[in-house]
Amino acid sequence: MTDYAEEQRNELEAIESIYPDSFTVLSEVPTSFTITVTSDAGENDETIEVTLQFTYVEKYPDEVPLWEIYSQENLEDSDAEGIFTLLQQQAEENLGMVMIFTLVTAVQDKLNELVDEIKNRREEEKRRKEEAAEEAEKVLFQGTVVTIENFLSWKAKFELEMAELRRKRQKEEEQQQAGKIKLTGKKLFETDHNLDTSDIQFLEDSGNSVEVDESLFQDLEELDLDEDDPDFDPLALGSDED
Repeated sequence: MTDYAEEQRNELEAIESIYPDSFTVLSEVPTSFTITVTSDAGENDETIEVTLQFTYVEKYPDEVPLWEIYSQENLEDSDAEGIFTLLQQQAEENLGMVMIFTLVTAVQDKLNELVDEIKNRREEEKRRKEEAAEEAEKVLFQGTVVTIENFLSWKAKFELEMAELRRKRQKEEEQQQAGKIKLTGKKLFETDHNLDTSDIQFLEDSGNSVEVDESLFQDLEELDLDEDDPDFDPLALGSDED
């Protein structure tokens, strides 16, 4: 019959001697402890550090121990999932044997791989940024490539702008032309019929009674009056009758 407690105690002593500076016991029942694993130094002396917590189950090593990431530094979430997958795989392969050292070693190797991957990611990101900057610079000097689609779009927009410009210019010209036209007295009477009775209305409003002898105007239509003639003098008409 397997003495699980004895195997666990023996492994615990061995683990403590292998990792004296990173091994910490959290509890004795159940047996739970942490081991801190640090990768080799990468670019700019950066490292990835993970503290793993292991807890023995009653029938360990015939059953896999419990584990979790107790703390971490510079480890991305996606990489943490990869470590959990790795631990599960290694534990199943070593079932029946004490395996903490094997699990920690596997995680150590994984962290070293991640440091190299991080370096490669940064180099790739740097390369993409440089390529993007080069493309932006090419576009800046080359301008926009003319296609049928963007030419037709520009043409339609240009025609709308020109039509609006012509409309405004025509409106301004009409306003300027209207400001230059001055109506003669005759045209004012023809366009504004209120002027026919404006003087009479003024006198009536003042309390003066006005009587109009219509016979005086009967022969006006027969006269050839040209108010637009610059030599026209209405006083001269009166002097002729005298």
